Amino acid sequence: MSEHAKPDRERVQHWNEILRPYWGADTRRSVTQLLTTAIPFLLLWYAMYRSLEVGYWLTLLLAVPTTGFMMRLFMIQHDCGHGSFFNSRRARDWTGAIIGVLMLTPYGYWRKTHAYHHAHAGNLDFRGFGDIDTFTMKEYLSWPRLKRFGYRLYRNPLILFSVGPLFHFLIKHRYPWDIPRDWTQAWRSVWLTNLAIAAVLVLMWFTIGIDRFLLVQAPVTALACALGVWLFYVQHQFEHTYWHWHENWDYYDASLYGSSYLKLPRLLQWITANIGVHHVHHMSARIPNYKLQQVHDENPEFHVVTKVTLGDTWKLMNLALWDEERGRLIRFRDLKHLRTA
Repeated sequence: MSEHAKPDRERVQHWNEILRPYWGADTRRSVTQLLTTAIPFLLLWYAMYRSLEVGYWLTLLLAVPTTGFMMRLFMIQHDCGHGSFFNSRRARDWTGAIIGVLMLTPYGYWRKTHAYHHAHAGNLDFRGFGDIDTFTMKEYLSWPRLKRFGYRLYRNPLILFSVGPLFHFLIKHRYPWDIPRDWTQAWRSVWLTNLAIAAVLVLMWFTIGIDRFLLVQAPVTALACALGVWLFYVQHQFEHTYWHWHENWDYYDASLYGSSYLKLPRLLQWITANIGVHHVHHMSARIPNYKLQQVHDENPEFHVVTKVTLGDTWKLMNLALWDEERGRLIRFRDLKHLRTA
């Protein structure tokens, strides 16, 4: 949380009293979750590899459940980064770093930028790291035409959920040029992850063959990247979300009103490790994923959150600009009407 925008002591105490009983990892549940995710992923990956002998149609079919378990592994890495998955920091860091190689995501770098996102979500003065770029209507209208075109291209759903995720995970994670040079641990994680990825590729080259490896891994990676960005998008990008300039920004309001409650079918909620209960997660990242639903259910304070269903997510895809005057996200096509209103 920014040191310049701390809520009053009574409010902090109120929320801590609610959340404190749920803080911290249950080692048995964490180990069980890790095993019931990693083992099915490895078995499905091997099944995809063997399916190459049958037909690539079967390989692509198996890529769907394999991607699901890969995303679940990422949620485990996510909790490790927040310090909520294991009580041992060494166990968290090793688990997060190993999964990071699979996810093409340097663990230390991601942990740093994601912590920035949690500390400043919904704060218009602190945009830049760990977020989908979002600008206000006034900012957009003040830009030259070429810059507007670039932002429109960036926010186009075809780019945002296909090319964009691949660029982010495959290229930018190899060299994140926008982070400060004095983030030494983050940079170290980038180079070590790149080295580990190179080692895996060499190993695959001399064992099963790089072509077979890519035929299996490429569709899983592409699908996981796209779905991961989509999942992150719908958790914060909805019409009446929360954005304020720093002087009026509040951490708890940003967590409760700027994060959605993504209501997924039970199987999808399980495979995404309850990350759809995002308002609780933002209120306290010290709560592991397997306790999030319990926190929401047991505390009426969380029931005011914006609920989003799978069907609702299609309506959110074209939201792009924050209208400060009306306090809502709008689409580019809304501009003409609002400017003449």
